[in-house]
Amino acid sequence: MQAHPAHAHASSTATTASVTGALRAVEAFLLRGGQQTARRNAWTAVLEDRRRAKDRREAQHVLDALGRDGADG
Repeated sequence: MQAHPAHAHASSTATTASVTGALRAVEAFLLRGGQQTARRNAWTAVLEDRRRAKDRREAQHVLDALGRDGADG
């Protein structure tokens, strides 16, 4: 017994829709992970910039102190 051609087409369309839905779900999951990674990388860059700025301030403070000591003596 063979399936009626119209029934076979409907089954094929349902399978295609199911596969498409699954692929979209996987794509959404992967993109969400990518966005999380991008946010994490951006935050890491912000923290690193803050650390470098703090280091520059501290170095400038030391240079200022050395310059004042040299000018006073």
